[in-house]
Amino acid sequence: MTMPGSDDFDAVRADPDPIRRGQRAGELITLYQQRATELARLRRAAIEEARTHLDMSYTEIASKLGITKGRVTQIRNTAPGPERAFFGVGPISIALPGRIIRERDDLVIAGPDDATGAHLASELEKLAFVINERVVIDPREEWEPAGDAVVICGPASAHIGHQLMSADPVLRMAIGDNVQWYITDELTGERFLSPMDEPQPRKADHAYIARRKLGNQVVVHIAGLHAAGSVGAAHYVTRNLPELFAKFGDSEFSMAVTTEFDGLVPTRIEVLVPPRKWA
Repeated sequence: MTMPGSDDFDAVRADPDPIRRGQRAGELITLYQQRATELARLRRAAIEEARTHLDMSYTEIASKLGITKGRVTQIRNTAPGPERAFFGVGPISIALPGRIIRERDDLVIAGPDDATGAHLASELEKLAFVINERVVIDPREEWEPAGDAVVICGPASAHIGHQLMSADPVLRMAIGDNVQWYITDELTGERFLSPMDEPQPRKADHAYIARRKLGNQVVVHIAGLHAAGSVGAAHYVTRNLPELFAKFGDSEFSMAVTTEFDGLVPTRIEVLVPPRKWA
């Protein structure tokens, strides 16, 4: 039987260049580890499905799988939960918008964007994801994720933000006559201005959340009307991950949330536009 990826495996073994061979071997180790983690998740999910939908006992399931009941218990206690698949298989990239400062040649990351990336990296590692890279998106260039990714940027910050959001049939971001950005509901026509931009501004912001499928890739897209909004959106996703995955599974959807802050710490997060599955 030919194993998936055997061509890559054999190519690494035959590569005469030791540096290239070592680099590619490391990449494949990460890839195989992430696939092994996903297979462990799938096996746990299969056990629970057999228990719930086929009304089988764990003893019967163990017998059918050719393992002990104790091993079934171990799998149920140690394998990743089903909600891990919300972010794909991995490895995963976290992409943040770079901002151009005239006095500097390099790109900088705004404090709220950095906080969003740090929170997501920590939570993704708890789900046994390997962070493939942390990308700083140059707004002057086009960039697209090569695999599973979390993209944190609005349509004005980078080409990928505009590209992802333009495919959303439910929600968009649009700029108004007052040069302020709104989240717009494409189905109801409602527009939501950031609380920071209201006549009586308050320390709160709206943010957009979407889960996209690009072929076999999963892209989770987060965009605050201001950078702070992304912090709240990231916390909402990680706090509600089991419920979101239970409701939408592998489907595409989008929604919006409103977050109140103390500094950059979310103190209250509410759903602004409920999550809706894309047709």
